[in-house]
Amino acid sequence: MFYYICLRRRCRSGSRGEALGSRRAVELGQRAALPVTVEVEQYAKEVLDFSSHYGSENSMSYTMWNLAGVPNVYPSSGDFTQTAVFRTYGRWWEQCASATAPFRRTPRSFHSRDYLELAFEEPVYPTAVEVLETYHPGAIVRILACSLNPFSQNLPVDIRWEVLWADEPTKAPSPHARQFSPTIRPINFSTNLLRLEVNSSVLEYYTEMDAVILRGVRERPILALYKMPIIDMSDLSDSEEELSESGALCCRPAARHNLGNGYFDKLPYELIQLIVSHLTVPDLCRLAQTCKLLQQHCYDPLQYVQLSLQPYWPRLGDAALAHLQPRCTLLQRINMSWTGNRGAVTTTGFCSFIRACGTSLVCLKLSCCHFLNEASLEVVAQTCAGLRELDLSSCDRLHPQAFSHIAKLARLHRLVLYRTKIEQTAMLSILTFCTELRHLNLGSCVMLEDYDVVVSMLSVRCRGLLSLDLWRCRNVSERGVAELVAGCSLLEELDLGWCSSLHSSTGCFQLLARGLPRLRKLFLTANRTVCDADLEQLSASCPGLEHLDILGTRMVSPAALRKLLRSCPRLRLLDVSFCSQIDTRTVQELTSLHPAISIKKSFTQ
Repeated sequence: MFYYICLRRRCRSGSRGEALGSRRAVELGQRAALPVTVEVEQYAKEVLDFSSHYGSENSMSYTMWNLAGVPNVYPSSGDFTQTAVFRTYGRWWEQCASATAPFRRTPRSFHSRDYLELAFEEPVYPTAVEVLETYHPGAIVRILACSLNPFSQNLPVDIRWEVLWADEPTKAPSPHARQFSPTIRPINFSTNLLRLEVNSSVLEYYTEMDAVILRGVRERPILALYKMPIIDMSDLSDSEEELSESGALCCRPAARHNLGNGYFDKLPYELIQLIVSHLTVPDLCRLAQTCKLLQQHCYDPLQYVQLSLQPYWPRLGDAALAHLQPRCTLLQRINMSWTGNRGAVTTTGFCSFIRACGTSLVCLKLSCCHFLNEASLEVVAQTCAGLRELDLSSCDRLHPQAFSHIAKLARLHRLVLYRTKIEQTAMLSILTFCTELRHLNLGSCVMLEDYDVVVSMLSVRCRGLLSLDLWRCRNVSERGVAELVAGCSLLEELDLGWCSSLHSSTGCFQLLARGLPRLRKLFLTANRTVCDADLEQLSASCPGLEHLDILGTRMVSPAALRKLLRSCPRLRLLDVSFCSQIDTRTVQELTSLHPAISIKKSFTQ
């Protein structure tokens, strides 16, 4: 009887016989056997796209490309160069000088901060997805499947993304390896393109993954042909009369019951605006359909002063931008990261939106937007004269010539060019005209020929710089460090991780410590020459130091670490992984003496 009531409620437009027929179909479908077919098991054939990785663009160590093929490490646990590692972990990145303000109206269900896309050989109807995590598992928050065959020459008109599984970020009980295989939901199309989205903010260290397995069948399962209705447990009444008698909300004309609107329209305009401002963008669009009063509030440009479209990347296209365009006339901050790829947003659609809504923009985030081209950046430069923040991280398909247009944005305070193909000429032009820069990220920019020249120009033109990321820059030398210290003495954050051309014997690290007393974050990752004298100078000159990474040095002793921890009371993060003189016992001793400091020491098994 319970099922009959639910089914009748959902099928009110049809006859009672049709409803009972649907019920019989469901029962028959539940008893039917699946087609006799063999389950296909396959590892990822190719890594198509990703938002960040710890590794270099010119090697395979710690890169996302390690996820292609069979496992390299699993079931071993620990820190291995043959795995895939994202660039960040934990929440301490949000406390750095380079952190940006979050966007309001981001849905609480959207937790993703990084992603990677994997192509498999054969399209299948997924029955399982298995991720072989080898170190600090738990970062995966969403797995999606795409209807597009990435190896097909013809791009379909309609590309669908379906969520196979989603959850909040969690920290696994153990940092050791595990095989993560969540229960996935069935989809009605075959796929050989998966997307994994991760959030490492609750993890204690970098998460590492070794391989991804897609299991599935070639033939469409019978049960996938019938989509069971979602039964709302608060909507079980058999008729509208029962709803009315029970006191539940009844969708009848207001004139019949004279319910009114509860005097909602008597509230001050500003108060209604404040109430509506807590809604996400899709909810705003839905609420606008209810009545003229709420439509007026939902379409008010003041509701679109800042706008994050990143959570809606699977559905955002030219049409959505066109619908939003009339409401965004006062737009100041917009996040379009991850959106528009594979033809969903065209250059024409993006440029039209920017021309109409970009005159007041101060913040524009376009991370991983592969639809961008030179014409797009030219329109941004012409329209957004007051732009203060521009994020083009991982726009690695953008032609080098396109970056020259950024030089026209003379009021830029923050510029993120991580993993882009910007060249020397364009970079020097930007530094010549964008003298108000406060935060600059040039991490993994492989096309820059001489970092010393870039740093020299930076020190002359951008003396107010607060943060500089030179992660994995190839050829900065002690000369570049000296010029940086001379010109940018206000630096609070400096990343020289994996800059192998720097040597402690030249005195560059001690000069850096003496000349940058306001340092809060310093990364000297994988510089084997960092020594006790460098840490002693940091202890004496940088009392406000909060984050320090000296991973991989062989020349730092426990005594130098003890002095540093005593001299820097604000220190919260210290990475001494692969420091040969700092053993696990020393880390445990220092942790007990300084419990407020998170001391990192990775391991391998």
